[in-house]
Amino acid sequence: MSHQTHKAKQQPTCCMSQHADKTELPRSRFHSFWDHLIEFIEQSLFTLANQIQEKEPDPAAQIARILAMALQFGEKNPGMARVMVGDALVNEHDRLAARMSQLFERLESALRQSYKALADARGSQTPTVDAQAGASLAISVLLGRLHRFARSDFKRLPTEYLDATVRQLLS
Repeated sequence: MSHQTHKAKQQPTCCMSQHADKTELPRSRFHSFWDHLIEFIEQSLFTLANQIQEKEPDPAAQIARILAMALQFGEKNPGMARVMVGDALVNEHDRLAARMSQLFERLESALRQSYKALADARGSQTPTVDAQAGASLAISVLLGRLHRFARSDFKRLPTEYLDATVRQLLS
């Protein structure tokens, strides 16, 4: 390429930044959409989880109700279930996927509190370990059920055999 041809293709920095601003504007609005959707999911799940923990004195019932609530939320909102498991966020900003991971970490923390109270009530010698293991397993089941729901084109309901599953998680 000759020096003159290369020079003709160069754009001044001010033109490049103006062009970048125009192309980034729709993208930032789209990210704002995802942010608002994730915020709605967070508010919905944590408002209900907090209410359950405040009103329900039995830690086993807290665990069962929080899991049922989260699975039912995904079942009633299939598009949001795809967001929750990250399928809808593929090729989006990594920050959005990290935010969903943080949501599940916070939900696991809430479940850990209930599992700790359950372990204490049962007289466990290792209540902290039991709480960690129980909450981790419960979140794994929750994510697995939501993934299966999304992969099956919403045919395999996440609440399938929910009572039996919860009994296993609480045993």
